[in-house]
Amino acid sequence: MAGGILDGLNDAQREAVTHDTGPLLIVAGAGTGKTTVITRRIAHLIAQGKARPEEILALTFTDKAAAEMEARVDELVPYGYADVEIATFHAFGDALLRGHSLEIGLQNDFSVLSRAEQVIFLRDRLFDLPLARYRPLGDPTRYLQSLITLFSRCKDEDIAPAEYLACAARLRSAADDDEKLDRASAQEELAAAYAKYHELMARHDKIDFGDQIVLALRLLRARPHVLNAYQRRFKYVLVDEFQDTNYAQFELVKLLAARHGNVAVTGDDDQAIYRFRGAAISNVLSFLRHYPDARQIVVTENFRSHQAILDAAYTLIQYNNPDRLEVKSGIVKRLTAVREAPGPEPRHWHYETASQEADSVAQTIRDRVEQGDWSYNDVAILVRSNDDGDPFLRALNLRGVPWTFSGNAGLYGRPEVRLLLAFLRAVAHPDDSVSAHYLASSDLYQVPIVDLTRCATHADRKHRWLFDVLKDAEQIPELAAELSEEARVAIRHLVSDLVRYMELGREMPTGELLYQFLVDSGWLARMSKAVTARDEAEVQNISKFFRRIQDASKALKYDNVREFVKHLEALIDAGEDPAVAEADVETPAVRVLTVHKAKGLEFPVVFLVHLVQGKFPTQKRRDALELPAELLKDVAPTGDFHAQEERRLFYVGMTRARRELILTSARDYGGARERKVSQFVLEALDLPRDAARPFKGKAVEEIERFAPPAAQDEAALPPIPADEEITISHKQV
Repeated sequence: MAGGILDGLNDAQREAVTHDTGPLLIVAGAGTGKTTVITRRIAHLIAQGKARPEEILALTFTDKAAAEMEARVDELVPYGYADVEIATFHAFGDALLRGHSLEIGLQNDFSVLSRAEQVIFLRDRLFDLPLARYRPLGDPTRYLQSLITLFSRCKDEDIAPAEYLACAARLRSAADDDEKLDRASAQEELAAAYAKYHELMARHDKIDFGDQIVLALRLLRARPHVLNAYQRRFKYVLVDEFQDTNYAQFELVKLLAARHGNVAVTGDDDQAIYRFRGAAISNVLSFLRHYPDARQIVVTENFRSHQAILDAAYTLIQYNNPDRLEVKSGIVKRLTAVREAPGPEPRHWHYETASQEADSVAQTIRDRVEQGDWSYNDVAILVRSNDDGDPFLRALNLRGVPWTFSGNAGLYGRPEVRLLLAFLRAVAHPDDSVSAHYLASSDLYQVPIVDLTRCATHADRKHRWLFDVLKDAEQIPELAAELSEEARVAIRHLVSDLVRYMELGREMPTGELLYQFLVDSGWLARMSKAVTARDEAEVQNISKFFRRIQDASKALKYDNVREFVKHLEALIDAGEDPAVAEADVETPAVRVLTVHKAKGLEFPVVFLVHLVQGKFPTQKRRDALELPAELLKDVAPTGDFHAQEERRLFYVGMTRARRELILTSARDYGGARERKVSQFVLEALDLPRDAARPFKGKAVEEIERFAPPAAQDEAALPPIPADEEITISHKQV
């Protein structure tokens, strides 16, 4: 079995997998097989009898990564994987707290609040918080989001309320002028608010995501018998993507591994891109300080990209020196291509306008696919933010190119989810004329737009609900004479449906009511026959929305449509907008996604777009409320940390490409000023600052910028011949 586990590994990987005991830092660059090393190490420990499956703890950051790791271990050690504890940090902390909730003063059915739910929780108890300057009379809720960000940062840094209060008191005692006194006063108010927030959450048996780590730490520190039990159980602790851990998470790892000292972490400081979530890049350096005898193995053989791409990325990332591990530890991290044959140098295309940039990218993709050079699912368009994807979706759609989009938000803005929301709002609130109009004009009811506009205008003029006007349309003289027969039939259908669902909604849970709507409208039947990339994305987004309804039903006292809509409106008002569903990587479509979403993925062809100053890198923004520097435990870099974080994100984007990497930018994105090409393009390709010359655009492109949002091409794939063998993956089954 051990031979099979070690098959195909290079020397550095084999060394990491077979490492015996003691702390281990595996520095593994992009595309070098970090997850392979972790999973093979787990399998090797079991196969060699060094640990039973239940004595191994593997921690990572996303449910997707944990599931992938579990599946890989399953393939290597079929009989033992089920007992290996493979979990995200937050899932592990949550399970720890639920198993010992009484020890920490919580009921075991405590609820975990999302950020939007935290806003609502605080807004409902705003006057319980000891605030003055941060609760202005004219706008008492102005600082709620900033307060929650501050509290989250405290938990990332493992700062207890008492520690914050003590720091604020020291600031006041040391204040010797008005400026310092004012700063101390502000920090005293924030520290008191943090302490009160902690108290209120505990009183109502609620925690937030940060608590899943810091309360687990508090439990282990305060209850030696609990700590000893976990330390005895886990002989080996492994952490994937260690560069993304924050200070509190590293403290948890150190506690769990203290007895046996067998902690192995894989990471790459050049891919640390989650500082905005509290990740501490200094943890990689701190690991060597905390474990001075740690073995350090550097894995530099890249299985993804060809050398020209790797060299350009390396040229870029060296601009983060001297704050990189390579410089600090005196190691060599330059990646070497071992699988991909030499390929084209990364290219930079610069345009006059944003619309010309998007059109050129879309046309290039279509042309290269038609020429047989690429297939659609070879190509990814990586954007810095969700909004940057819109012009490319529009350009792809105009050329009939199938696409899927994955971003960090936007579920409630997807057309299929907007329609479901309009239905629920129209049922819960018949006075919501906007939702009634949206529903009436949809493909499900198809009320002719001229007739619908006539009814809506009448409703506005008479100050009536649109629903009431539709219900009485055939009795209103000025409408009855004008409505077409098609409109009469469609309006009767809509009104009878809404009345029926209002009746059902009195008793029926929201999820069941919405399911009934999908069945009755024929939408569910159409979803079961999804064939295009757009159809599949629609189904996945609706499924995710149903999961959101399921989560809400647990928080509601009465699960009915009116209460759900009220709850959801409050969440949306508080800033909730979940990410759209993840697209299936095997979907035959161009992938448009944010660089953060692309982490861990790879594509034969990558377009990295909108590469201008102010977009990538983004403008630096300070937190509205900042922690005192005296409390920070993350060691700050000597350089500009925002520019360094953006450069690492650019590096991640570049290293997603296997064969071709194309960097694009434009001179004009709207506004009065011309945009400068991103400094990262110039750094990566070693270009002078005046090297970029735009392709000339046309005046009509200025007008095309106002085109409506993209709608996905609905053309179905050709039918599969009856005699063709179909190959499908386990995931597709």
